[in-house]
Amino acid sequence: MIKPQRLKPGDKVATISLSWGGAGDIPLRYEAGKKQLQEVFGLEVVETTHALKSDAWLYKNPKARAEDLMETLEDKSVKAIISNVGGEESVRTLPYVDLETIRKNPKIFIGFSDTTITHFCFYKAGVTSFYGTSTLVGFAENGGMHKYQVADINRTLFSADIIGQIKPNTDGWTSERLEWGVPENQLVKRKFEKPSGWRFLQGSGISTGELLGGCLEVMEFLKDTNFWVSPDEWIGKIMFIETSEEKMSPGNFRWIMRNYAASGILSKISGLIVGRPYDDLHWKAYDDTLLQIIKDEEGLSDLPIITGMDFGHTCPVFTLPYGVKAEIDCENKTFSIIEEALSGVCNKLH
Repeated sequence: MIKPQRLKPGDKVATISLSWGGAGDIPLRYEAGKKQLQEVFGLEVVETTHALKSDAWLYKNPKARAEDLMETLEDKSVKAIISNVGGEESVRTLPYVDLETIRKNPKIFIGFSDTTITHFCFYKAGVTSFYGTSTLVGFAENGGMHKYQVADINRTLFSADIIGQIKPNTDGWTSERLEWGVPENQLVKRKFEKPSGWRFLQGSGISTGELLGGCLEVMEFLKDTNFWVSPDEWIGKIMFIETSEEKMSPGNFRWIMRNYAASGILSKISGLIVGRPYDDLHWKAYDDTLLQIIKDEEGLSDLPIITGMDFGHTCPVFTLPYGVKAEIDCENKTFSIIEEALSGVCNKLH
């Protein structure tokens, strides 16, 4: 994988709207995210050409959304691209994505949820991208950014060192909904829920593999497109998955995971990590389904599985770099990213 350059205070970064036009329709929330990016990390924040267009305009212009990405990649003054928010139709940008432009202009790209579509474009181009928070979510967090999130961004995007062990967030998590368009809400800290810890469902010893995955619903959109990956491309990977705020039913979760079993993907991966569901809903049913399919039906009782992790649609989250090697230690119950995700001088682990 080609690794982008790390960020430094003073760098210019660009925000982009590849799906839903929340940044244009709710300018209050966008400005909060932009302000906190500038103040917390010392970045210069600009917008891509159409980043602040209305949702109605962006819906009608998927080509313009993709062109924003291509143009910003080619802009040498921009050091990173930050997704404003997800949505449900980044898939409509695929006909206009040029993989060679991504390959020739590697730079940090971060986002989650529907942004999974664009991450797979980067992966197909052989460039590391980052499954993490977005402008309107973690960067615009009510009442100021969470310290776990700030530490994650500094560790992952501002350093070329090996990332190392990722620890669970012990301060709590939230998915409380406070309307973004209400000015006073921006000053109200959301209610935190007590963390229950990551769950190591099965596995033994140490397993390593490169990271690949995304939002489970959005990965379904990608199947049978030219940007999906073959079963053999999953060999040895640590698969990461999480579900959206739509709160996927346990039945749908079971059907999708059975598809991964039937396609042979589950038998090829070296580990599976799962993000905490929105509102922590259905977690027990999801865990039971994973054990039913992976252990009981497929006989993969040695495949390491961790669930309830701090990535996905609850906040705050840690960031997962695509194509970078990670490690699951089932004995010590740890998860680590054991390779640098960005280019530059790094400190090797011994």
